[in-house]
Amino acid sequence: MSLETVSENRCFGGTQGVYTHQSGATGTPMTFGLFLPEAAQHGRVPVLWYLSGLTCTHENAMTKAAAQGWCAEAGIAIVFPDTSPRGDDVADDDAYDLGKGAGFYVNATRDPWKPHFRMWDYVVDELPDLIGDNFAIDRDAMGITGHSMGGHGALTIAMTHPDRYASVSAFAPIANPSQSDWGRKQLSAYLGEDEDTWRAHDSSILMTERGYPGEVLIDQGSDDQFLDLLKPETLAQAMMARRQPGQLRMQPGYDHSYFFVQSFMADHVMWHAERLL
Repeated sequence: MSLETVSENRCFGGTQGVYTHQSGATGTPMTFGLFLPEAAQHGRVPVLWYLSGLTCTHENAMTKAAAQGWCAEAGIAIVFPDTSPRGDDVADDDAYDLGKGAGFYVNATRDPWKPHFRMWDYVVDELPDLIGDNFAIDRDAMGITGHSMGGHGALTIAMTHPDRYASVSAFAPIANPSQSDWGRKQLSAYLGEDEDTWRAHDSSILMTERGYPGEVLIDQGSDDQFLDLLKPETLAQAMMARRQPGQLRMQPGYDHSYFFVQSFMADHVMWHAERLL
């Protein structure tokens, strides 16, 4: 796959780049952001994957999450993928929470979504291979995190592929999508009405059935305006029932915004760095 450089900027002694490529998974051009710390000039570095939430592109977290400084200090790279395929021939919906910007990190099996909405394959397989072939990252030292829809993606991907991800965390994840309006709508559209096919994309169910072999870190704002849709209590109950090592922290007064993400980004980057380095 050919890779085109959109921009590269000096950042905290390293490089913040934006790149495009033609994706075999989605059948569309895709754009991603990648921050490489100065340490990448001397050898391969661990990499943290950051999956963004509804309506976002690669750019939102890249410019708002305040992650690069902490990643530079820790000596790890961070990747900001897009949240869905893009293009004039890509199916879309008038609602903000379905279609473009709302890929939900699944492989769609239903029309009109299935030709391009294969974000699971893109994030789990294609993009790591592409970045590993073109940049100084260590594919054997990967962690994954994300916010909201991206937190959902991070948790489900890590619990499905614990051999690939040595660390996992999440900010305000959609924790029980099979029982939420942020989930039932999208999973039925992308995967169909058979709710058994949804189970692989519900972190509360996966926590009950599989768990994660390491510790899990989750931060949730107590004043999050979407708490009823996110359902953190279901994931907390699943973690307790399984006796899953980790922390689910209810942060007083914080909402769902990137101000919340910024406030705890240092904790999450250092959490991953301790497990990846």
